[in-house]
Amino acid sequence: MIRTFTMISLLCGLTGTALSAETFSADVWADNWFEMRINGTQVAEDSVPITTERSFNAESFDFEAVRPFVIGIVAKDFKENDSGLEYIGTRRQQMGDGGLIAQIKDAAGNPVVVSSADWQCLTIHTAPVNKSCESESNPVAGEGACAFEAMDEPEGWDTAGFNASDWPQANKFSERAVSPKDGYDRINWDKDAALIWGPDLEQSNTVLCRITVE
Repeated sequence: MIRTFTMISLLCGLTGTALSAETFSADVWADNWFEMRINGTQVAEDSVPITTERSFNAESFDFEAVRPFVIGIVAKDFKENDSGLEYIGTRRQQMGDGGLIAQIKDAAGNPVVVSSADWQCLTIHTAPVNKSCESESNPVAGEGACAFEAMDEPEGWDTAGFNASDWPQANKFSERAVSPKDGYDRINWDKDAALIWGPDLEQSNTVLCRITVE
């Protein structure tokens, strides 16, 4: 489902003089869930909860901001627990796979920024550490092949003052690799907008992606 979110004004008075904000429109599709922030303030959240196994909707919304500003997106793939698996205990037991695409346009409809390898994406939840966990009859999160690696969001990672110089660049993936569907097909994506994620579509379960718009 494509929804329009309430516009949020993000004004930065750096000199004590009121600055004029621009209006931007955004389209975001994620497998399975995302939250988008501008300079650390939430402007949109996926309307379908992360607890939903199959969620492939896109969201369209407007926001206001003063350039330069930082876009921060938290993107999560569905997992039943920290093993990183879904459909645990059934014949469909498997690792999920993620994917994210976004485009931002100005009030005139001109592209401002799209998801690409220019973004930086840090994976903060990786599981399972060994893909053989997928085939275990009794997978236990945190044990053996089903161990996981997790960390909290770095403080201020989605703001201008954060030093992300050691963050990796986003990994680009083909439509064939991600198999986007549903809401993805309802958006007219810019030709340069790419599907991005952490280093592994299956094992990277939560990623933080950021870019600065000048």
